[in-house]
Amino acid sequence: MTITRTTRFARLRTLTVTGIATTGAAAAALTLMPSPAQAAEATQVTASSSVTASSHDSNAATTGKAGYGNNLDGWIRQSLDIMKAKGIPGSYDGLKRNIMRESSGNPNAQNNYDVNAKNGVPSKGLLQVIDPTFNAYHVAGTANNITDPVANITAAANYAAHRYGSIDNVNSAY
Repeated sequence: MTITRTTRFARLRTLTVTGIATTGAAAAALTLMPSPAQAAEATQVTASSSVTASSHDSNAATTGKAGYGNNLDGWIRQSLDIMKAKGIPGSYDGLKRNIMRESSGNPNAQNNYDVNAKNGVPSKGLLQVIDPTFNAYHVAGTANNITDPVANITAAANYAAHRYGSIDNVNSAY
């Protein structure tokens, strides 16, 4: 991908607006951790439509539920369908970019070294969510398991929507 001048300025504006930490420990401390006020104010996004939970469960065939692959592409696509039904903004590219930065696509990734881990709440899953954030932003219709790929992606996107407007606006630890 060729980065144009406009793209560079857009990224710089996004980073300036959202603010980024400049060192590893400080950046890791920001990883999907709502303030107590945000967690209390978190509105669960709801919709009348029912959406099937993750393709990562034991009943999923290799192609996953409803034709979703039981792989990163399938988990992102299933999450996007749930997000669309629940009114949570985000794109395939925004999700994949953040997943690759946070966990390299490993749904069982866990950070045991940052400030969160030292405080007893390590970041987990594809988008490195901590338990309080997952619980506050969990989306009905997904598994209640932080390392379930679809539940993790969808909760993180719900958090990012409340905090930054969309997961697409996240370009660093958040």
